[in-house]
Amino acid sequence: MKFINYAMATALACLAVVSSVNAETLPSNAIESVNVAQQGNEVALRIDLKEALASPPPGFSVANPAKIALDFQSTANGLGKNSQVFNQGDLRSMNVVQVGDRTRVVLNLVRNMNYKTRLDGKALYVTLSPIERLADSTAQRATRFAEESLVGSRHAVNDVVFRRGKGGEGRIVVDLSDTGTGIDIRQQGANLIVDFMKTNIPDRLRRKLDVTDFATPVTTVETKAFGDNVRMIITPKGLWEHNAYQSDNQFIVEVKRVVEDPNKLVQGSKVGYQGPRVSINYQNGDVRALLRLMAEELGLNAVISETVTGTTTLVLKDVPADQVIDIIFQQKGLDMRKKGNIIMIAPRDEIATREKLEFESKQQISELEPLKLEQFQLNYQKSADVARLLSGVAIAGGAVASSGGANPQRILSKRGSAVADPMSNILFINDIPSKLEEIRSFIAAIDIGARQVLIEARVVEANDTFNRDLGVKLGFINSKANELGGSGWNVVGGKMSPAVTSGTTTTPATLTQNSMVGVNLPSGASSGGTLALSLFNASVTRILNLELTALEKDGIGKIISSPRVITANNVKAKIEDGTEVPYITTQAATAGAAQTYTVSFKPAKLSLEVTPQITPEGTVRMMLVVKKEEPDWERAVAVNGFLNPPIKSSIVETSVVVENGGTVVIGGVFVTKSGNTVNKVPLLGDIPVLGWLFKTKSESVDRRELLVFITPRLMSDKMRFD
Repeated sequence: MKFINYAMATALACLAVVSSVNAETLPSNAIESVNVAQQGNEVALRIDLKEALASPPPGFSVANPAKIALDFQSTANGLGKNSQVFNQGDLRSMNVVQVGDRTRVVLNLVRNMNYKTRLDGKALYVTLSPIERLADSTAQRATRFAEESLVGSRHAVNDVVFRRGKGGEGRIVVDLSDTGTGIDIRQQGANLIVDFMKTNIPDRLRRKLDVTDFATPVTTVETKAFGDNVRMIITPKGLWEHNAYQSDNQFIVEVKRVVEDPNKLVQGSKVGYQGPRVSINYQNGDVRALLRLMAEELGLNAVISETVTGTTTLVLKDVPADQVIDIIFQQKGLDMRKKGNIIMIAPRDEIATREKLEFESKQQISELEPLKLEQFQLNYQKSADVARLLSGVAIAGGAVASSGGANPQRILSKRGSAVADPMSNILFINDIPSKLEEIRSFIAAIDIGARQVLIEARVVEANDTFNRDLGVKLGFINSKANELGGSGWNVVGGKMSPAVTSGTTTTPATLTQNSMVGVNLPSGASSGGTLALSLFNASVTRILNLELTALEKDGIGKIISSPRVITANNVKAKIEDGTEVPYITTQAATAGAAQTYTVSFKPAKLSLEVTPQITPEGTVRMMLVVKKEEPDWERAVAVNGFLNPPIKSSIVETSVVVENGGTVVIGGVFVTKSGNTVNKVPLLGDIPVLGWLFKTKSESVDRRELLVFITPRLMSDKMRFD
């Protein structure tokens, strides 16, 4: 928290404001005496004036540091002194400051209190009463990070480490002996003070660290013994804010640089209003005076336009000061513009008119300002491309396309011109000095070496084929041939076969009988095991052969391709590998013309198209398009004796973020084909259980999946040759 000499700050801020009152005119009223009396837990003040007041003076209170301010208009300081010490209850002292015809009375308190004012003749009574304990205890806890544990009497600091965070913040990590160490953190002047209650520190850690080389807002960190405590003094620079938290035995303080926002009165990365909280009881008071009070409270250098007029009434309690200003802006139609550390407050129309005149004036100056010639040596970009960009011409895919008749992207002024020399890669710019400065920053931003990325892709097509054939072969073999009633057909082994006739003699067809085995387990992959059961009579003339076959076959196939390509950051790259398949098309014959054939080609290639983008964290964001195409000759269509195969295509298009050297797996197309086939003897094949002797069943499952493995690698910026 920030403690300031309020009287001195008030005096300096009031002196900075130009008073419209004539310096020779003396105030008509004056403060003659101030008396204080304590009444229980309340404190009463009596302020005697030379003349009676028409209404109570406007005032406001601040919670931290606790104080109450009362403004007396057209009133002088007749006490003969600017400060007075009371030490009555929660009232410590009083400061009286007169600027022009206005006098401010500031009551410095021990803690935040409520106040009431009452007029009685020429006297003003101010009654100070305490706020409820709940609100008071909440305000006290805001200054204490952690309460001290009752377990153990002494604590210790084991180590102090300074690190730089990813966002450029300074991080101080303190290792404590236990989690019960009491910690008090506050802002004191330009430093951040951290006190560790009842804590010891070894001699090796009593030191002052110079951390300027870490490029953080923190310049030094000093740790030392301070009575029974350990005090750490953190010295930042510039505009900053801090955040503190504890994880087990580690206490971490982060000091972050604040980027100034010109649209905010109080700077900081937190959302919402962040100014000190004030309580205001302002009855029909001047708007200019209230804005001046809030600017002083926020420590702002404010210039308030003379056109800001009117009165307002505000009754607010515990409201941020910057929110009070925002409320006044909305109520009175005001706005502000910030230049450096000075804000200008005026009506919105006045600010808009002033900015319009300023813009027109700059435009007139640019039309009359003399031109200046400057040359730029480009290292990585082509001078001709940069000249087109400066002239408002976009470059896409190596071709130059105009951005429109009005050239909205033009960086050069209306009178400016750019000439490129391709041989020396020098760019000559002839323009006004203000534009040359913008162009210099633009060229410095784009004329940098593009980082390169190696993209390696492994394309895997997995085929998982599962076939199962289960059935029974039932055959009856008879060594005698029987002719069916002179029909010319013989029955041989239970099978029909034609008879062979020579002259008048009919010879039955030759019967070839294979050797039979009980169990057959072939080693070939095309067939499974065979179980044979043979039943025969005593003369071995008829054999009943019962054969049970079971076939099960699993097959897995993989096709792996590994294309690689190197490209620059944010530049699309494409690599292809494959062939083109010819297609035959015919045209019907017409009168006087024969039928013609035309040959065309369709691509069947493996291609990888990628656009990488290197992120600030060192990862790679990629826009990927992976295509795998191949002809399907099994489904080819014949056209006049030529085969025209369809093209099987698998495409994966996605956007992924991968760390440098990491691998990501992209799931592609997953295709499953299944089929069931049953061959059986009618009626007999439908008998339960025994029906399997008269039928066969075939099941097939074919699965195909395309997987893509992507691995990006950042190329080194500097090549070293040993």
